[in-house]
Amino acid sequence: MSETSKNVVIIGANRGIGLEFVKQYTENGAKVTAVCRKASDALKALDCALIEGVDVTDNDLQSRLISQLAVDKIDTLIHNSGILKGDSFPDIDVENMKHHFDVNTLGPLRTIMALKSKLREGSKVGIVSSRVGSIEDNSSSHNYAYRVSKTAVNMLGKCLSIDLKDNGVAVALLHPGYVRTEMTGNNGHIEADEAARGLIAQMNELSLNSTGIFVHSSGELLPW
Repeated sequence: MSETSKNVVIIGANRGIGLEFVKQYTENGAKVTAVCRKASDALKALDCALIEGVDVTDNDLQSRLISQLAVDKIDTLIHNSGILKGDSFPDIDVENMKHHFDVNTLGPLRTIMALKSKLREGSKVGIVSSRVGSIEDNSSSHNYAYRVSKTAVNMLGKCLSIDLKDNGVAVALLHPGYVRTEMTGNNGHIEADEAARGLIAQMNELSLNSTGIFVHSSGELLPW
């Protein structure tokens, strides 16, 4: 376990990759705070601090999070919350697109703004994005709402990496791979534990020299 990961906060921790983040960071000796709307039994069974009742679409996240977060400095913050509801042209629901943007793009922004006072020199921020948000890599279309929201969060993370660098805070956009989770209907190429393990390795390697990267759990740098 890297020294820079001793105080870890996971947003969206109740299942899937988020739950695996909590498991693996805890097993490696980190002090983990798991944040979610409602904790699963699996999450409650883990040795971590727990903050429930948090909705990343809430514009008043700061008062809820800061008042309950019992750490002075966050060494590693990972925003994992997200939604995926498939769509394709021309059957596109604009309200669904807005909801994806609210959760997948503005959710991370709200989280980071709410916790910015606890991000200090040496802190690291990981935003779980997706390769399908890559414009260069898009050869299949479909999933407009999800793709567009992930493309937007990539730009958000890149901007934050520039603005937070002077404070000594590094930022990475993280692609877990095609993971078998409830979100993907249990389809995929890898399991959640493998994806989380790879992303933790990328966060341990992240530094101010590499801030702003868009990276696969395998370590592959991805095109924008």
